[in-house]
Amino acid sequence: MARRVQPCKACHGEVGRATPDGYYPRIAGKPAGYLLNEMINFRDGRRTFPQMVYFMQLRNDTDLAEVARYFAGQRLPYASAASPKVATSVIERGRKLVLEGNATLHVPACRSCHGSRLLGVEPAVPGLLGVSADYLQAQLGAWRNGVRAAQSPDCMATIAKRLRPEDIAAVGAWVASQVPSADAAPDASFETPPPIDCGSILGSRKSSDTSGTPSQPPATAVSRGQQLAILGDCAGCHTDRGGAPFAGGRAIVTRFGTFYTPNITPDRTTGIGEWSSDDFWRALHEGYGLDGEMLYPSFPYPNYTRVTRADSDAIFEYLGSVPPVAKPRRAHTLKFPYDQRRLLSVWRALYFRPGVYIPDPAQDVDWNRGAYLVQGLAHCNACHEPRNMLGAPQSGGNPSGGIVLDWYAPSLSNPHEAGVQDWAVPDIVTLLKSGRTAGSSQAARGAATTGPMAEKVYNSLQRVADVDLKAMAVYLRSLPPIGSISGGTSRANGSAIGQGAQDDGYTVYRKECADCHGEKGEGHAPIGPPLTGNRAVTLDSPTNAVRIVLFGGFPPGTHDNPRPYGMPPYYPSLSDEHIANVLTYVRTSWGNAAAPVYASEVTENRGSPLW
Repeated sequence: MARRVQPCKACHGEVGRATPDGYYPRIAGKPAGYLLNEMINFRDGRRTFPQMVYFMQLRNDTDLAEVARYFAGQRLPYASAASPKVATSVIERGRKLVLEGNATLHVPACRSCHGSRLLGVEPAVPGLLGVSADYLQAQLGAWRNGVRAAQSPDCMATIAKRLRPEDIAAVGAWVASQVPSADAAPDASFETPPPIDCGSILGSRKSSDTSGTPSQPPATAVSRGQQLAILGDCAGCHTDRGGAPFAGGRAIVTRFGTFYTPNITPDRTTGIGEWSSDDFWRALHEGYGLDGEMLYPSFPYPNYTRVTRADSDAIFEYLGSVPPVAKPRRAHTLKFPYDQRRLLSVWRALYFRPGVYIPDPAQDVDWNRGAYLVQGLAHCNACHEPRNMLGAPQSGGNPSGGIVLDWYAPSLSNPHEAGVQDWAVPDIVTLLKSGRTAGSSQAARGAATTGPMAEKVYNSLQRVADVDLKAMAVYLRSLPPIGSISGGTSRANGSAIGQGAQDDGYTVYRKECADCHGEKGEGHAPIGPPLTGNRAVTLDSPTNAVRIVLFGGFPPGTHDNPRPYGMPPYYPSLSDEHIANVLTYVRTSWGNAAAPVYASEVTENRGSPLW
């Protein structure tokens, strides 16, 4: 278990810590229910710190509950309290608010909920001691201003909005000045019932019976229309984080600007409740909206045009059965000239030809089904294909690699990238369904999905019927192999890496990487995949390797891999030069022969959106 939580300690340390990137609070010894609630809040959109959202978004409740119980059981000493840097009157004001409350403001005493010693109450109320005044003030301010939220009823939002800014500062100053006792631990129960309803407490009671089975339902439990919607990952784009399913609003950031997905629930005003099946078919097949507007190809109708009318009707029928949600469409924010929708007529004339998939009589049923799904509903080449300056595919429909959401989607045709021509079909199915595979071939050994592909597996592919995954595997395995196509971040020009940089890479690797990945990159399953011969680290584009070292990450927490091991983030502790050097060392050692990585490439990715 200590290995599974190692990525958490990379930021939080043993007992919390401050860094130039921000303050990471203590999580050791806090009630398990509280820790679980907070991780779910990050996953489900109520909290927004990007690194935590990234780590939590593809994790199931069972996995998170085990992580919470681990840290709740860590009884580590507290650091000495900081000396107050405010007036005595401010400290006294904070003391009274914490211990007595303020009846005039309708604010109960903090100790009435957070424990007799302010160390929390099992199972779900956190302690207040052991955090800095700045951090506590920032959190109360975030609640007061509506930036932070918790499960409804959100008691802290209610209280924070009743407090004045000077009250918040006083509370933070007094709490930070207190020294926890040597036997610090949360109270087992409340002295008296909490004076205000708390959604976190209610949520912990509901989750206390969490079993070892992940929450995703099996594919056999859904209708045909729903299964097709899952294959197309409709909810993945048309659901904002923390929002209602299919109600739209998710931001899709591209080099052309930001697209916002529309509401496709059956709401008659803001959704597709006024649409007919013919209207829906026209959108998928021809790329036109209800009023005849040309749709941007960020909606992958160049792929969906291959979908049959029967499948289109089945998806439309299913979407008509989901709960309607009134949520107006948010306007795209695009750069000029891409914000001129009328110019899409030129794009369509150059690059779009509607047409349902026509089976190849020379191929068998599995191959044709796989081709239909890969080229159409699963829209694989929407990501795995390089694009020209107008966003049109460059490789004629074959998945040949391209940048999407600041990650590199490797070529599915290139055996040196993500081509699976020499994989066994069961290994391909396993990767698509679970997000990882041990693999019977060198290329498949230790393979795992990351970035947007991990989300695709979590939201969509793990719930797809095995027969369809097998068909996709058969088709992908048959793609004609191609050589490398330029993709990813622009490579910096420079001389060969010097011996000093190589030595530094070796030193960083021995200190930070070898424990999980092996002294010679051999890996230690299931904790760390092998790096020797690993295509993920030897891609021509270093984008993904750079981002994984910077931000860490987890394979998706799927039904077949519910407790994944993750990679710690190193952006708080390693410089761009150190990261470039260690990646260069990995990419040029043990038989790997990839190009070096430059600090400028790390800098470029450090400043880009995490997701």
